[in-house]
Amino acid sequence: MAQEDVFKKIVSHCKEYGFVFPSSDIYDGLGAVYDYGQNGVELKNNIKQYWWQSMVLLHDNIVGLDSAVFMHPTVWKASGHVDAFNDPLIDNRDSKKRYRADVLIEDQIGKYEEKIEKEIAKARKRFGEAFDEAQFRSTNPRVLENEAKKTALHERFAKAMGAMDLAELKQIILDEEIACPISGTRNWTDVRQFNLMFKTEVGSTADGASTIYLRPETAQGIFVNYLNVQKTGRMKLPFGIAQIGKAFRNEIVARQFIFRMREFEQMEMQYFVKPGTELQWFEQWKQTRMAWHQALGFGAENYRFHDHEKLAHYANAASDVEFRMPFGFKEVEGIHSRTNFDLSQHAKYSGRKIEYFDPDTNESYTPYVIETSIGVDRMFLSVLCHAYQEEKLEGGDTRVVLKLPAALAPTKLAIMPLVKKDGLPEKAREIMDELKFHFNCKYDEKDSIGKRYRRQDAVGTPFCITIDHDTLTDGCVTLRDRDTMQQERIPVSELRTRLEDKVSITSLLKKLC
Repeated sequence: MAQEDVFKKIVSHCKEYGFVFPSSDIYDGLGAVYDYGQNGVELKNNIKQYWWQSMVLLHDNIVGLDSAVFMHPTVWKASGHVDAFNDPLIDNRDSKKRYRADVLIEDQIGKYEEKIEKEIAKARKRFGEAFDEAQFRSTNPRVLENEAKKTALHERFAKAMGAMDLAELKQIILDEEIACPISGTRNWTDVRQFNLMFKTEVGSTADGASTIYLRPETAQGIFVNYLNVQKTGRMKLPFGIAQIGKAFRNEIVARQFIFRMREFEQMEMQYFVKPGTELQWFEQWKQTRMAWHQALGFGAENYRFHDHEKLAHYANAASDVEFRMPFGFKEVEGIHSRTNFDLSQHAKYSGRKIEYFDPDTNESYTPYVIETSIGVDRMFLSVLCHAYQEEKLEGGDTRVVLKLPAALAPTKLAIMPLVKKDGLPEKAREIMDELKFHFNCKYDEKDSIGKRYRRQDAVGTPFCITIDHDTLTDGCVTLRDRDTMQQERIPVSELRTRLEDKVSITSLLKKLC
């Protein structure tokens, strides 16, 4: 099955099973805005809890913060967002559709990568275990041709973006014969810049209102609170401030479901360090963050680092953690060495002295910052994309199953009486009342036991227990594992100890220590 077809099924599955709905769905939705349903919000909260605890519980020098969405407008002038937070946009005259020029070119680079991967996949199928991928990549003419085209385009694109040469970006689109996905034509306008920040007004009257912005990132809330946290917490370098919160960007080309939205959530940590040590900490946080992702068990081959060639004006090093989505490797997290740009800018614009007094050296200086920034929604999507599977079973049946990490699953345990009589529902409710204080349980008595298993498979519930007539006499239930579908008989008294560690966030955190 083509990967784009798989992705369509995942999007459909999200709506059908209560993970993600189009916002304002009864009014035909609002473009690039989504709501998280009853299962989606649980999965999302578990992802956030995993991140939060990995930061503030496992590091005694990282603390939390929750800053406001609305901030003084000068914050965004100081950070550079008012003048430089722009996307290069291009219009197709025939379809009247607007696109990000950089995204069109990145997609073209991705097409060369897809061609290479298809050649490799065909060769792997043809040669089987004898296939030598490294040799094939270095000798196959079609692979070498596409690799050369990809490299040349990437170098030209990086140079154009580095200089923000809008004319060159358009010329690349023309030279690569990139067509509008809607009209199929190449009748493009010139490339222009577009600021991504949402504006609004605050004030009691129209005449007295002042313009402010919805924050396009959560990081600035950390920087403007640096002094407050450092002094009240008596923090010593190095230390970090972690935050989870909503951000807003007026994306013209919002696409790929929840991968790129106008309202999204970020998990960011700013780590303040002594100048001169920042690159060492940058490398350390790269490895720490990659370990966090790989602890989920999705396979190291599905992750890679992408080091930035074009650095933001505030950075001296930057790298992305990319995950293999159905539409290619895409960024889920960024690690940046932001130097002392942000604190210095806020000191300049506020007139406040924002420095750190180092008791070891008896000197004051502006700390440097290492940032780790992960999109909650992108992380959510990567988890779902890896978890979604369609399996063929014995007898010709199939099942759709979400093989979510048990610690992230919305529901940990489904409790099912075999029939709705003979005291079985009462016993099932008794078991649920005991376990619901320890992990999220769901009671399910509708339909046959087989249909109930399939329903729980589809939402990723890792374990189900069935209460039957023997339970009333022997005190045992049938425990079913989602992934293996194997069943075993265990005492009710052992349920909590058998399951709690497997389904808790602690089970993931232990892999990081």
